[in-house]
Amino acid sequence: MGEPVRMLLMAVVLPLWIAAGFADWACHRATHIAATSGLRENLLHWLMFVQMGVAVLAFTLLQVNALVLLVVLGAFVLHEATVWWDLRYTVPRREVRPVEQMVHSLQEVLPLTALLLLAADHWDQALALVGRGQPDWALRWKEQPWPLPVLLGGAAAVALLNVLPLAQETLACLRVRRRTPPSPAPR
Repeated sequence: MGEPVRMLLMAVVLPLWIAAGFADWACHRATHIAATSGLRENLLHWLMFVQMGVAVLAFTLLQVNALVLLVVLGAFVLHEATVWWDLRYTVPRREVRPVEQMVHSLQEVLPLTALLLLAADHWDQALALVGRGQPDWALRWKEQPWPLPVLLGGAAAVALLNVLPLAQETLACLRVRRRTPPSPAPR
């Protein structure tokens, strides 16, 4: 991986992505997700987190080739479909304020940014995906791994700023769900 792309991913894209996830949780909390759209929306958030987690683990730990680019692309497409599903479910039940919409914009453009940076840096493999070259389908650990402090710091930041808040959201939704029966969807 070229050093500029690696630095942009490590120092800009991933930190912004983690921060956007935390900001999204704060928006959910401010609009009382537990009492409005509830557990179903929260489970969709977990699904999107896992989808993007697969992509991030693929490009941070594995040698980027046609297979990894395809995994990241597939995760991005699935994530976008899940975003649509999430918004179709949520908007009638909970206010999605302008700040949250801006946060969602970041959560959608940062994975695309990562994918485009990876494709530009591995152009031969990106072209191979459209039949213009020989694709490499092998899964291999990175030849030049990211520095261990970056990987550990990133994992700690994800745990603290994304996993714990999502878990708190789940627990809040479960508490409310136990106290109140589900209401029908508004028309």
